[in-house]
Amino acid sequence: MKFAIVGAGSSYTPELLEEMANRKETLPVKEIVLYDIDERRLQIMEGFCKRFAARLGLEVSIRSTLELDDALYGADFVDTQIRVGGNAQRVVDEKIPLKYGLVGQETTGAGGMMKAFRTIPVMLNVARHMEQQSPDGWIINYTNPTGLVTEAVTRYTKANIAGFCSGGIFPKMWAKAALGVDYRRVQYDYVGLNHMNFISNITIDGRPITQEEFEKLAVQNESVDPELSKLLGVLTSPYLQWYYQTSERVKGVLEAPYTRGEYVQMLEKEIFAAYADPNNDEKPAALAKRGGGGYSEVAMNFVNAVYNNVDTEMVVNVPNGGAVPFLPDSAVVEIPCLVNRRGMAPLHVGKVPPMCWGLISAVKNYEMLAVEAAVEGDVRKMKWALLAHPLVREYALVEKLTPELLEANKAYLPQFHFE
Repeated sequence: MKFAIVGAGSSYTPELLEEMANRKETLPVKEIVLYDIDERRLQIMEGFCKRFAARLGLEVSIRSTLELDDALYGADFVDTQIRVGGNAQRVVDEKIPLKYGLVGQETTGAGGMMKAFRTIPVMLNVARHMEQQSPDGWIINYTNPTGLVTEAVTRYTKANIAGFCSGGIFPKMWAKAALGVDYRRVQYDYVGLNHMNFISNITIDGRPITQEEFEKLAVQNESVDPELSKLLGVLTSPYLQWYYQTSERVKGVLEAPYTRGEYVQMLEKEIFAAYADPNNDEKPAALAKRGGGGYSEVAMNFVNAVYNNVDTEMVVNVPNGGAVPFLPDSAVVEIPCLVNRRGMAPLHVGKVPPMCWGLISAVKNYEMLAVEAAVEGDVRKMKWALLAHPLVREYALVEKLTPELLEANKAYLPQFHFE
């Protein structure tokens, strides 16, 4: 098996190797190719990955390349985890909306849209090269905003893509922490969009959980008020804090000494100093503060399901195909799928909690418009997307935000024609 990592300079890369080592008896990875446009980070990561693999007992060829086609050629699986503009541009995404009292966040709101605008053309380029270099291979996408990226790739290319986020296994992680229950015993209905989802009908060994157990799980979701979860009667993505506790969360960010992006920039200096140490072959402790736990486990679950043809239920970003009845069939949704060598088959979604319909529909409306604006470089559609977004919506704000966001991202938006 050839496994390529696009955006291998990401601090998360070693976790993929760790999960490969855990599964080396069933996943015979022979070659790992690391690709990035940042040569310095790429060299650091190649050196650390070789040391780390030796420590893990993972016997595999590891090399790096600055040539995309070299990385993709003949790859069975390609993990994409890029950040166009780096964390410096993420900070810009956070701070401009905050000036107007709006949510400044990397995957939602006006800032999340700009990340999508920078990222989608680059990911479409990767997908089109994948069509040529490995038409039967799979892109495993972790590049945010993964729902919009997956929608763009499925609408505008023929590349095979599975859009993932570790949020799909959060309820299992919460159950393990709160109730001591093994992952495999926990099942639930899961519906929505990436970072906009609702979890209901939770069972353990097929038995519906009690109200007391539900409340214990709700407490594990530290981002959302557990009383809100009790009111809704469902668990939610941690990102629902931005929609249901907007004023409180914006106030908190404004009062904080730095944004999340600024914190991550500081953290990554520490992480990469450890990776660069030629005597270090262990993951730095600071990596645990970076967030995003569970990515590697989900990625390798998918690889195992496809490579070994093992029927596996997974939460994936896929075209709706009728699974969520109030959304278009082509709209990418985040729902359970049956995954095996044939690919991904969306599973019928059970009863969608009625209080979720409007919010899911509104955000999907924004996403579909944002994808078109990103591909076409259409300022009018950009404004439509912002007007559709529940976290922006106001015309006067849209007119102020649009030129400022475009100017701040000018270097990364070749699809928009600046005068």
